Amino acid sequence: MDHVISDRLDRALTSALRTMGNAERATRIGLRVSHVSRPTELGYQRYTPSLSVVLAGRKRSIVGDDDDTWGRERFIITPVDLPVIAGVVSADPDAGFVSAMWQLDTRIVTEVAAAMPRPHRDDVPTARLGTWTPGLADAFARLIGLLDAPEDIPVLAPLVSREVVLRLLQTDQAPRILAAVGNREGDVVAEATALLTRRMAEPWSVPDLAAAVRTSESTLFARFRQVTGMTPVQYLRRLRLGEARHRMVVLGDSAAQAAAAVGYRSASHFSRDYHALHGRPPAADAERVRQQIMLNGSSVR
Repeated sequence: MDHVISDRLDRALTSALRTMGNAERATRIGLRVSHVSRPTELGYQRYTPSLSVVLAGRKRSIVGDDDDTWGRERFIITPVDLPVIAGVVSADPDAGFVSAMWQLDTRIVTEVAAAMPRPHRDDVPTARLGTWTPGLADAFARLIGLLDAPEDIPVLAPLVSREVVLRLLQTDQAPRILAAVGNREGDVVAEATALLTRRMAEPWSVPDLAAAVRTSESTLFARFRQVTGMTPVQYLRRLRLGEARHRMVVLGDSAAQAAAAVGYRSASHFSRDYHALHGRPPAADAERVRQQIMLNGSSVR
């Protein structure tokens, strides 16, 4: 890694560790900092539109068919709500595992994109992991640094946030961001994912979803795959299985209750899909996760 980038990320890590317990301050700049001391199992998470960064350690993220293990040398842009399977692979001997998720404000992205020359690359990149640039690392470090200067947040946070977005739009991940906020096709994907998330228990088909967002099936399928890495059917299945796991572990639902609540009409179909994703039958997996939470306080969300 370029020494300038590494130095800036070291600075961001120091600020993050120093203010780890102040979630309210981080929320003021749209940031969520996470810290664990050791590797974790894979679990379901729902990523909102965001920039995800690993500052120490390494993690594994499964988004659709993309299965990546990564650390501070890369970052991930989530342009729309995405169901993700993720877990910590390794922790730094000194810092543990530290990650930061910064919420992307689509209004800022739209404003900044409109004010800059249109990027030459129009296709969404096949690689989901982005590559740092010195400018992006510097802007991100200054954003994290605001955690150390809460009195500066009202004035500087809007300015630094726009610079982070500008630097992101100058990286290889610019088309992924613009695909979600910069055109009608992107709006279609954002609207479709919002519908599926809000009404996941309904019996959706691709024709139904395309009609609901007022586009053709071919356009929806192609753009959905580009932006999310999944087909609409895969996306809905991942959403349902993640929410079902949450209901069993946190709310105490039985497998049958959870399956029905998220839209499965067949208990055997639910069990097959769940086992394929989590490697265990629903009830056995939920009991294992509950025991894990009791032992070490880890979370499944």
